[in-house]
Amino acid sequence: VALSGHATSVALEPEFWEVLDRIAAERGLSGAGLLVWVDETRGRRPLAAACRVLALSWALEGGARDADLGDVPQT
Repeated sequence: VALSGHATSVALEPEFWEVLDRIAAERGLSGAGLLVWVDETRGRRPLAAACRVLALSWALEGGARDADLGDVPQT
């Protein structure tokens, strides 16, 4: 995925990708669109860690909201 004009890769376990795909679908975003949002809102946290925290927060909240990282924009 291109983030801030640079090609970037993110290595995550398949289970995390599954949750991130669900979050993206729920919000009407592509997987790349969700990663762009995570990148823009992660602060100083590494990208892979921010993705894992988002997935964990979403799962702990029953998929209802994205705790700790704010609201994912809906389109």
